[in-house]
Amino acid sequence: MPLPPVFYHHFCTPLPYTRTLLLQEKIHQLQLAARRSSSHHDILLLLEHRPVYTSGRRQTEQELHTERARLTSIGAEFAVAARGGQLTYHGPGQLVGYPLLDLARTSPPIGIRDYICVMQKMIQSYLLSTHGITHVPSDHTGVFLDPVTKIASIGVQVRHRLTTHGFSMNVTKEPLEWFRQVVACGLVDVKAGCITEAKGDNMRVEDVVPGIVDAFGTLYGRDMVRLYPQNAGELGEAILALEEDALAAGEWLRTPSPNQ
Repeated sequence: MPLPPVFYHHFCTPLPYTRTLLLQEKIHQLQLAARRSSSHHDILLLLEHRPVYTSGRRQTEQELHTERARLTSIGAEFAVAARGGQLTYHGPGQLVGYPLLDLARTSPPIGIRDYICVMQKMIQSYLLSTHGITHVPSDHTGVFLDPVTKIASIGVQVRHRLTTHGFSMNVTKEPLEWFRQVVACGLVDVKAGCITEAKGDNMRVEDVVPGIVDAFGTLYGRDMVRLYPQNAGELGEAILALEEDALAAGEWLRTPSPNQ
């Protein structure tokens, strides 16, 4: 029996991070409830965040106390996430993908390691086929343009075989200065790269969405169907509410503020 399609939605306005976490949790609970009758849908959310630094579950609040104060002083939010990995940055100019998938749809279920491996190959395939950008192998999770330049990161959470969190890929130069404020993912000698620098052409996040959707469907073996929130019931209402919150939040800082 073929797998059902993945429904995807692209948010056009950068989203506040904490509210987006709540949306993921809402979808997770809807999936759990609907899975009892096999009526649940797999979802791919594509978006940008307002400037935010996030830590992974490996780090303690005591370790992060000083960093939290410093990074919020330069104009970013700071949040603790339940994903794997360490401190990183999300913001405008970076495409974030949150796949909310049921890994138990296949027999046997997809393992977490295989799920992450396919995600990494999906990004690599997109960069090569669409932009002619090659990657180099790395012992670290993510996609690297050379041994010291990272263009994409991956950090996921799996509960009850349902996934949350996902991947991020730098498209424009806007995230790079924010990345320079931290040691991202605990990699001391690694800097952030982006598609714009790698190609030498200006890119916009909305330009890469169709290609990522196609690559995601190809690598995971799924049909991709656009989600229309107006016709998606409780899920659609939650998406529309988040979009209203994003619009109400107004402008964001384009570059870090000088430390006081």
